[in-house]
Amino acid sequence: MTSTALSILIIEDNAQLAANLYDYLEACGHRLDAAPDGVSGLHLAASNSYDAIVLDWNLPRMDGLSVLRRLRGEAKSLVPVIMLTARDQVADKIDGFESGLDDYLVKPVALPEIEVRLRSLVARRRQIVTPANILQVADLEFDLGTLQAHRAGRPVTLTRTGRRLLELLMRESPQVVSRDRLENAAWGDAVPGTDLLRSHMYVLRRAIETDGEVPLLHTVSGSGYRLCERD
Repeated sequence: MTSTALSILIIEDNAQLAANLYDYLEACGHRLDAAPDGVSGLHLAASNSYDAIVLDWNLPRMDGLSVLRRLRGEAKSLVPVIMLTARDQVADKIDGFESGLDDYLVKPVALPEIEVRLRSLVARRRQIVTPANILQVADLEFDLGTLQAHRAGRPVTLTRTGRRLLELLMRESPQVVSRDRLENAAWGDAVPGTDLLRSHMYVLRRAIETDGEVPLLHTVSGSGYRLCERD
């Protein structure tokens, strides 16, 4: 089992391959979702927060390259994507990388290699922070060293739980972060029985958004929350 569990979306129409990927990655300790076509995959990718996506090219309803372009364009998603496809032409690989791919694997490929590549991509993406170790979304900054936040230069007062929630939201911005992931970030396995998350998100919103400031923290009904300049 890996040291860190990842949340992974598999978009693959080959039922046997999708099942093999799902079973293997789940046995490695990861959390999995799967979609059998491009439209369903795009909906899941845009509505949820994943650490990485495994994407087939030749998909029904919407091909994988179109899914990728919509993710990078309309959804503004930076989630690492591995294209897993039988297409082995150099021109296809160039199209993929120019559209925003992070990795390209030609079928067939060993399942352990896919898992290693996923972990490597996610590890590199999580290291993308400013040299001063500062996270930034719009005019909101959070210094991971001092644990101090500022919005357009003004200090933002945060609770200990608020700092944990804000860090996760900023790292995942502009993606939606599920309630389960936020609760895990705040309380680990000891999640309170009552809905304390809503109260903490209310306090966090009031801290980072004063009168006249552009809203950054948005509730996504039925999914969770996202931190970005536009809802």
